[in-house]
Amino acid sequence: MLKLYQFERTWGIPNLSPFCCKIETYLRMAEIDYEIKPALPLGAPKGKLPYIEDNGQALGDSRFIITHLKSTYKDLDKGLPEEKLALSVAMQRLLEEHLFWAALYSRWQYTDENWQVNKQAIFGKLPPIIRDIVASGWRRKIKQQILGHGTGRHQAEEIFALGKQDMEALSASLGNKPYFLGDQPTTLDTTAFGLLINIIGCPIESPLKEYGLAKDNLVNYVDRIGREFFLDLQST
Repeated sequence: MLKLYQFERTWGIPNLSPFCCKIETYLRMAEIDYEIKPALPLGAPKGKLPYIEDNGQALGDSRFIITHLKSTYKDLDKGLPEEKLALSVAMQRLLEEHLFWAALYSRWQYTDENWQVNKQAIFGKLPPIIRDIVASGWRRKIKQQILGHGTGRHQAEEIFALGKQDMEALSASLGNKPYFLGDQPTTLDTTAFGLLINIIGCPIESPLKEYGLAKDNLVNYVDRIGREFFLDLQST
């Protein structure tokens, strides 16, 4: 059986990593059997989570994992016209290469309160002394990544202003459709759900979360996918 390595569940959502949540959502939407293996990034093929093991092969990076799932199991995008496939790619880049960084900033750098919540969720099971050392090291690393990306060179209000533009675009694109590209879930929905639930559905407070919660169609979208594909989590 396919093994999915990801962070342990917390906060009552599928995963605190948008990318781990993305892969598990794809597995559930495509009805692919899998087994979860709680893990930390240490030892992962590319030093990040998620990764999978399937038929003796270890594979990292959510994009390449989904390529494997499409070719080996089920392609959620099969039959989409070229213009919708192009839109899917563009929207996924907006989510993963832009909005993601505003969300990352809100957890690791925005306020100490958010950092403490994030720290406990990721590193809470480590012994206290080791936890503080490891967590501080990872925080420095993540903050350097945010700076290197360019997001960290802005003021907080500027970062969230850019993030709000992304949320506005997502809300307008979704409209009143059940899924971003129509009546059936696609890969874009796995990406969108993974990030949106990690912005509006977790205990990390920010102007970005407040803005997202004011978008009824995005809130309803996240709730609907949660009920449809993660009902087992909502009943625990």
